[in-house]
Order: sequence, then C-alpha cells, then structure tokens
Amino acid sequence: MTEGAGIHAGDLPDDLTAAEAGMWQAFRNGTVYDLRAGNATVDDPHGGHPWGPERTVRARIVCWLLLDGPPALAGRVASLKLVGVQIKDSLDLSGGTVVPYLELKGCRFEKEVLLPEAHFTTVRFVDCSVPRLEAARVHTEGDLHLPRCRFHNGVRLTDAHIGTDLLLNQAVVYRDRRGRSLTGDGMTVGQDLQAEMMESHGELSLRSAKIGVSLSLRGALLTNSYTPLALNAPQLTVGRTLYLTPAGLGNPPLTSGATPARGTRVQRFACRGGIRLDDGRFGDAVDLERARFVFEDDQELSLRRVQTPELRFLSEHPERGRVVLSGARIVNLVDRAESWPGPGRLQMGGFGYENLVPHGRFPLTERLEWVAAATAEYNPEPYERLAAVLRNSGEDEDAREVLLAKQRRRRETLPVAGKLWGYVQDWAVAYGYRPGRAALWMAVLWAVTSVAFSHAGHPPVNGDGHPSWNASLFALDLLLPVIDLGQAGQWQLRGGWQWLAATVILLGWILATTVAAGATRLLRRS
Repeated sequence: MTEGAGIHAGDLPDDLTAAEAGMWQAFRNGTVYDLRAGNATVDDPHGGHPWGPERTVRARIVCWLLLDGPPALAGRVASLKLVGVQIKDSLDLSGGTVVPYLELKGCRFEKEVLLPEAHFTTVRFVDCSVPRLEAARVHTEGDLHLPRCRFHNGVRLTDAHIGTDLLLNQAVVYRDRRGRSLTGDGMTVGQDLQAEMMESHGELSLRSAKIGVSLSLRGALLTNSYTPLALNAPQLTVGRTLYLTPAGLGNPPLTSGATPARGTRVQRFACRGGIRLDDGRFGDAVDLERARFVFEDDQELSLRRVQTPELRFLSEHPERGRVVLSGARIVNLVDRAESWPGPGRLQMGGFGYENLVPHGRFPLTERLEWVAAATAEYNPEPYERLAAVLRNSGEDEDAREVLLAKQRRRRETLPVAGKLWGYVQDWAVAYGYRPGRAALWMAVLWAVTSVAFSHAGHPPVNGDGHPSWNASLFALDLLLPVIDLGQAGQWQLRGGWQWLAATVILLGWILATTVAAGATRLLRRS
C-alpha cells in the first residue's frame, strides 16, 4: 500500500509492526496503549533492562498519528496515550500542529524529542526517559506536563508559550553541552510553573520569563559545578509568589503546590551554585523559608533591584559567598537574625524596605550588626533607612539608637582630631540622641558652678537698684540661653571668673539645644 493511501478511511498501513498496529488501533479508539511487562524492574524507563521489539514503535509512526492520523472510531475521540513504550529514532514534530491529546507515561525515547515551534492542545510526558527535549517557541493551549521525567542532555523551552501550567515536579535534568539543564529564557506560562523536588544538574536559566501566577521550586535541588550560576533568572516576572521553600514528602500529588502542614516530613530547597534574580518583579512575595545555599567565595544570592511586596528571608545563612540586595524595593522584610551572612558578605546599597517583621528574637544590637555587615566602608544610607522604618513603626527610642550608631561608625573614618571630638560628644551628650544625659549634665554643671560662683567676687554693675546676689540663680541665668533671670547682667566678674562664665554660657547653649531637640522628638512622637 502506498503510504497515506486509505488512511483517512481508517485502513491499517501494511508496514506496521505488531506493536505499531496496536498503537494505531488504540489511537483511533482513544484508549490507553499499555505495553508494560508487569515487573517493576523491567518496566522502569530509567533502568538498564532492554526493551525488545514487542515494546518498540518507530517515531515516524507516532508523528504520522499525531500530524495526519486516521479518523477516530464512531463515538470516540482520537488520542495518543502510551504507557511503557519505547520510541525508536528521533521524534520530530517541529513546526507541526498537533490536535490529538498526547500523553506518554513510563516511556523510553532512544533519541531526542524535537518540538520547536509546534502547536499542541495539552502535552503530558510522565516518568519518561528522554535524551533531550528541544522545544523552543513551542505553543500549548493547555498544560505541558513533564513530571518525574529524566532528561539526559537538557531541556530547551526558549520563548515557549504554555497556556496554563508547566509541571516539572520530581524531574531530573542534566546539563547540555553549554552547561545548562533547562533553558526557559523568554518563556511565558499562563498560570503556574511547578518544579517541586526537581533535580537540576547545570544552569537553570529563566531569563525574562513570565509566570502568570506562582513559580514553585519547593524542595528542589539545584546544583551546578560547571558554571557560576545554578539559577539564572534576571528580569523574571511572577504574578504572585516565588517559592524556594520545603516540599512535603507525604503524598506528592496531594501536597504539590501547597505549603507542608506542621509535622510533615519535608525536603528543603537546596542550591549549590549562584542565584541571580536581578530586576525581578514578584506580585506577592519571594519566599526563602529554610532554603539552603552552598556558595563558593565568588558566588552570590543576587536580588539586585528586585521589587516585591514581601521578602521572606528565612533561609539558612550561607557559609561562603554573598547576599546582594542593592537597589531592591520591598514593603515587608520578614527575616530572622541567623539567616543573614556575616560582615563583608552582605550588600544593601540602596535597599529600600518599609516594615520589619522579624521571626524570633532579633534585638536591636543584632539589627545594628546586620547593618554593619552590609557596610564594609561607612555608608549612612542603611542606618538612615533602618531609623526611618523604626520611627514610622513608633519605635523612636530604637531609631535614635540607630542614628547614634551611625555617628559612631562615622567617627571611625575621621582623622585623629575628629575622632577625639567625636568621643567627647559621645561621652557628654551621645551626639544629642540621648537628651536625658544632656539634662543631667546641665544639672551637674549648675550645681558645680553654683558652688564656684558663691566664692567669686561680684561687684554690681550699678551702685544701686540691683537685686541681691544669688550664686545659684546667677549660674542658672548663664546656663539657660534666651531666658533672662535678671542676674547675669547685674554683676561684674573679673579674671578667671569671666572665662568660667563664658564657658558656662557656651556649654549651656550646647546642652539646652540638645534637650530641646530631644523634647521636640518626643512631642512629635506623641
């Protein structure tokens, strides 16, 4: 029979093997074509047990069915549903339009699967062994499901358009010749991208990808010892939340896409290699709860210029490498003290956040250490940002402590004379951020000068019409600026007493100004 003749009438081609003939009839009937042997070891698509011709079909026949197959039997919908089938040669559907439903479970491909620029309704490859999936610019109206599949030479989904969900749960993807495991640059997913408990051995690249709802890497293991980055996703857009969090180990089909319940055994997200999320936009949150990062010294978790309403920085702190938040814009920063790296490994220049929501104990002393860790060289901006956030939340006292810490940090950058003057200001009035200390010094100074002036000679300016001498009132009149108690202008001091009076006036201005500034802050807070 000439190939194609009679096919549209439903005739069976002459050159089909027995396995292919069975697949042909199952396609017309819309039923599952199952060639499993019933032995778990033999049926494992990722195992080494060979599958013979009784379980093998040619890729050309599969393409024939999908692109120009026979009509369905009466009352049936044609579809290709294969289980435990080995597909010989390369499956090439490049540029084709596939109307029938396609689902392959536990199948084994001898060579790569080529789907670039192909159009599908829904595609499901479940627990299949695939040398490589080449699907640049593929278009699906519904889902693209690839759970539990193993891809030995990478997956390419560059500029793909997935109408609803992309599922890669428990998939294992090894690197291609360029060192990438999955390349999804420019990809668009209408709803969720789930890659929970996925293993990626190479660079997972999602540059400029757009995910309509959520991107879940719960429990995923990303490792890349070939290039610096394990996750390379600058300019990533996610409609809701990016999850780099634990996944439950109970029943994956039931727990997929959900935060594990308390008490559930979990597998944490782990990454061995750098992460780049620069310029990302996330509609709800970036969640790093209990994530584990293993970096080399030159690698980093980069969140430069990220924008999201909430950053849940609740991961394990990386022992090496850096965390970079420069230019990021966050509304709520949810964090814990032990999640942040130490000095020299945190960068926060231009990092903006509006609210702090610490988990667990995070005292102000440790928060100041957090800021200091991000400023190897003195930079006032992180201190001022923290002080503004604390002040806006009503913690005015803590805000003053932060600004005091800023002055102390600045002091270390000054020359010797500046440092000495700084220590004097700190010791005397805490740079004006502790007005109570200034008031105490005023009281002490008043007491000391009252005693001193009681021994001073004090001829009156005018021979008559002057008040009675009162050393305490005289000292207080000198000490308090602006206020006139009618003493300082009535008496003459000579010699050292004049210098003492001038010193008291100068100190009075300094201390009174400090007290007034502190009182103004308290009134503004109330």
